[in-house]
Amino acid sequence: MGLTGCLVAAFLLLLLGLSTGQRVVTVQKGPLYRVRGSHVTLWCKVSGYQGPAEQNFQWSIYLPSAPEREVQIVSTVDPSFPYAIYTQRVRSRGIYVERVQGDAVLLHITELQDRDAGMYECHTPNTDERYFGSYSAKTNLSVIANTLLASMVPQVLTRTEGDTVELTCEVSKSTAQHTHLSVGWYHLQGAGERRAEEVLTLSKDFILRPGPSYTQRFLAGDVRLNKVGNTTYKLSIGGAEPSDRGQLYCEAAEWIEDPDETWKDISRKQTGRTSLVVMSQGRDLSVDIAAAGSSLSEGDTLQLNCMVGAQKSSSRHFQVLWLLNGMEVARVDPYGVLIWEEEYEERAKLGQLRAFKQSNTVYVLTIYEVGLKDNGTYYCSVSEVKIPGDFHSIQTNLSSGIQVDVKPIESRMRLSVSTSTPQVVAGDALTLLCEVQGAAGPVSVQWWHLPPQHPGPRVLVATMERDGTLSLGSAYRDGRTRGSLRLEKASSGAFTLVIPNTLDEGDGGRYRCKATEWSRGQSWTEEEETAVTVSSMGLGLHATLRSRIATIRYGQSFELICQVSASYTLEEVPVSVGWLFQPSPPTGHYHELVRVFPSGTMAWGAAQPHFQGKAQLTKAATSFRLHIHNAAAADEGTYQCEVEVWRRNTLLLGQPAATARSNAVGIKVVLPESKLQVATKESSVEIAGGADTAIECRIVFAQNNSQFAITWYLLPPPPADATPLQIVRADYSSILEYGAEFSSPAQKSRFLSQRASSNVFWLRILSVNPGDQGRYYCVVEEWLWLADGWYKLGEGASGRTMLQFKLPERELQLEKTNRSISAREGEEVTLHCLLQGAHLPATRLSATWFREESSHVRPLLTLHHDGTIEYPRESVAGRLHLRRPAAGDFSLTLHSVEEGDAGVYHCQVQEWQQQSEEKDWALQAWARSGYTQLTTIPPESTVLSRICSSPPLLNFILYLPLVLILLLALAVFCWYFKFRKSKKDNITGDQLMELQRLEGSRKLSLSTMVDVT
Repeated sequence: MGLTGCLVAAFLLLLLGLSTGQRVVTVQKGPLYRVRGSHVTLWCKVSGYQGPAEQNFQWSIYLPSAPEREVQIVSTVDPSFPYAIYTQRVRSRGIYVERVQGDAVLLHITELQDRDAGMYECHTPNTDERYFGSYSAKTNLSVIANTLLASMVPQVLTRTEGDTVELTCEVSKSTAQHTHLSVGWYHLQGAGERRAEEVLTLSKDFILRPGPSYTQRFLAGDVRLNKVGNTTYKLSIGGAEPSDRGQLYCEAAEWIEDPDETWKDISRKQTGRTSLVVMSQGRDLSVDIAAAGSSLSEGDTLQLNCMVGAQKSSSRHFQVLWLLNGMEVARVDPYGVLIWEEEYEERAKLGQLRAFKQSNTVYVLTIYEVGLKDNGTYYCSVSEVKIPGDFHSIQTNLSSGIQVDVKPIESRMRLSVSTSTPQVVAGDALTLLCEVQGAAGPVSVQWWHLPPQHPGPRVLVATMERDGTLSLGSAYRDGRTRGSLRLEKASSGAFTLVIPNTLDEGDGGRYRCKATEWSRGQSWTEEEETAVTVSSMGLGLHATLRSRIATIRYGQSFELICQVSASYTLEEVPVSVGWLFQPSPPTGHYHELVRVFPSGTMAWGAAQPHFQGKAQLTKAATSFRLHIHNAAAADEGTYQCEVEVWRRNTLLLGQPAATARSNAVGIKVVLPESKLQVATKESSVEIAGGADTAIECRIVFAQNNSQFAITWYLLPPPPADATPLQIVRADYSSILEYGAEFSSPAQKSRFLSQRASSNVFWLRILSVNPGDQGRYYCVVEEWLWLADGWYKLGEGASGRTMLQFKLPERELQLEKTNRSISAREGEEVTLHCLLQGAHLPATRLSATWFREESSHVRPLLTLHHDGTIEYPRESVAGRLHLRRPAAGDFSLTLHSVEEGDAGVYHCQVQEWQQQSEEKDWALQAWARSGYTQLTTIPPESTVLSRICSSPPLLNFILYLPLVLILLLALAVFCWYFKFRKSKKDNITGDQLMELQRLEGSRKLSLSTMVDVT
């Protein structure tokens, strides 16, 4: 072959291998046109697949209204595959899949509907080892109207053998697509014959084709079919034969050529039937029975004709019997007198039956409104009789039977449900349409609601009875909730339900129309539904708050803008806007300033009344504005707007349907700038003991109309990081507030805050003692009265003034030994302070005890030279006692020692002398003792304290005696019970021995008597 031939062969084999492994799905080629109401099939097959021989198929549709959305119809493998719109039809086999073979199926739609038009997709789930090839294919199906009409007047023809029979059939169509017609005639010979025999047909290709039994007569020209007009077709049968008797009808079919070049009959129509009676020649008496139609529905009218064939029939006399299934129904005598069988008399009286003699050779039986009991085979029996006389029968003949089938009434009602409002917002109206087609009788309609949480209980919305009476379901009777519901019959088969005002998302879901057709005591029901989505008014409701300026100067105006948006038109629904405010600093929750209701009414909140006179509210479309004039410090804080919406057409405003709160916007109001300047020059003051002094605080510059709050502080001597002690504060109203260390009456009387002038303040210290040493300064707060109250503009601290105590040159002889002592908590301890040597005459002594705590030296007790005692710390005053066993002994006794009393103590003694009677006492000498370190010891643990400190042990000791008493009582009771039982047993034993003794004596006496006898 050569190298080139080998390569070509290998390439072809490779292509062949690839093609055999490629899946291909093929569907019937489109577009296809089919008639509404017809039975439609679509084929689909798969090839080139791997896996099992039986492949699965899934059919879907893409509707013209949503060409991108797949709607699942039916599957050969998954019963849950159909969408809700097709579930009922698949379940009732209105739509099903027929498997032709393992890899080929037919989709059946038994009754094509307008909504079945669309692009159909056949899909085969993958069974291959890998995806390769096509797994689905599509074809388009269009639904067109059935315009084919075929009609022939039903009649009864009586012809003599050899006569010509002519019948005409009207056939027409108005289909927009290119189609062909075929027209054929068919013959049913016997009354009960099911299979029709073809007489002659004009095919879609315009070819005449006779039936097998009429071929010879067609070739001989006795059977012809002619088109005698645009829509008229005439059948001629020459030389009528007895075999022609029976029923004749016309059938028309409309054909269309599919894209695969095959012709498909898309519609067929049959006309009514004509009964043909052919009278035989040369026979004495013949009887034929005929009916205009033998296939009837309940309520139709049945007319039977009995024809008598006889020579010179006008001079002969006949009696006719009507039979049903061999049982007599009625008889007509030669004089035309009618006699009914008993079971038919009542119906005849009601006008439901009628029998009469039309002529001497034609007799008629009519049954009006036939029922299922009228099913069966009818005969007529004709007897020739002699009259006058007793109607002696000369001869009798029985007609052939004619089978009458009465079918139960089948409703042709079709239902379609739709809505013009598939997606609405709560408060919008819902409009639902239920169209009923093909109903022959009156129709009643019920609307049901299946909430979104389906499956759940369905709720009756409204009912319209067949007489037009309207009633509403219990949940829809209150017109204040959803408005006045309307259920109207717009036309003969269109029922419109309008819910004017949807409540909430719960009104969404599926709405089902249940239509019932009523006819002759029977009813038929069809149900269809449509889906509706009701969105919450809160969906898409947003409020955005903004301000052009966030920082406002005092006295300026500012504006807040609340922009509201929603997924619906806000101007068409009631809207309320509330303005909320949280002062600065935050208090934990917002106060409502004002609320504007849909009616325009404003309601002001009580929490912030100052806004009412300075706020202005405006509205433009969906923008709401709050304008604040003359901003004050009280306006500083955080603002929000809150929007409430109600359903449209709501008469009474109850709870809003939705609420949205905006973001928070902070507004800062800047007060007038403080220009306060306080003198910061450092200074020092040295003062002798017992004298008075004043510390100055000078304001260099401030606002003309400002007021001042002065707070005086003391920085004690080292350590340098000591915390300042507040002495006294005088606010802008001159109200004094002393610090904790200076709150005793003695301290309050010595430290005084005074205002020397408009810009000078003094701290006066009376009778200065060594404990008053330290650095003093003031803190000045500048306050200004604005429109709505006092506001602090700023503050400044003065320079430090060092107060030094000028000690006398002479020092007293005071014991300076440092000690360390211990004391048990709860006991008392004495701290010694002894003056050695005598003090000068005409002098007095004072003493102060100090304790160091937290790096501060704090006075505990002061004995003044006049003999008064001052307790700076009232919390320990009750436990302090100053012992004076001698003039120079200032020992301090501390009662009930506590753990917090541990620390370092020392005392300080001063000697005072009055220079003259009119002068003050002056400090002459002083001394400070050594330091005493006091250590506290926890109290000694005793048995009682251990018991009290242990709850389980305490409970055991308390309850143990009670348990022992109970056990003792139980033991006494058991002993007593046992004692009584043993005593009873002893008594019973003694009584038994006594009885035995008496019985023995009695027996001895009897034996003695016998011996004597």
